[in-house]
Amino acid sequence: MENVVPYKIQILSIIGALSFMFFIFRLIAKGKLREEYSIIWIICTLILLVFSVWRDGLDVIAKLLGVYYAPSLIFLAAIFAIIIFLVHLSVVNSKQHEQIKKLTQEMALIKEKYLKEDSKKAKSN
Repeated sequence: MENVVPYKIQILSIIGALSFMFFIFRLIAKGKLREEYSIIWIICTLILLVFSVWRDGLDVIAKLLGVYYAPSLIFLAAIFAIIIFLVHLSVVNSKQHEQIKKLTQEMALIKEKYLKEDSKKAKSN
């Protein structure tokens, strides 16, 4: 009975990872998730799938890296991934802020030009 429980957990984690992958692909197909962001989620899901199939993988990698407690490696990787993702989102946010600023300035110039032409037409009539 003791050997059955880890296999149930392994099967559940594989099903969970595959379900999440399907969910990501559905979001991409519906246009609700852009491809540039979906790559991150697909990679994370593939990593989860690999560790779901390769049960001793975390211990092997922890020993290679000299980590004493293997589950702490998960938290380290998660924190690192979150920091990288936040930096990426900050860069995208800054880029979009500049684009909005530029578009606002262009719109103001176009509006000013339109109002000048409209006032010239009103004076000529």
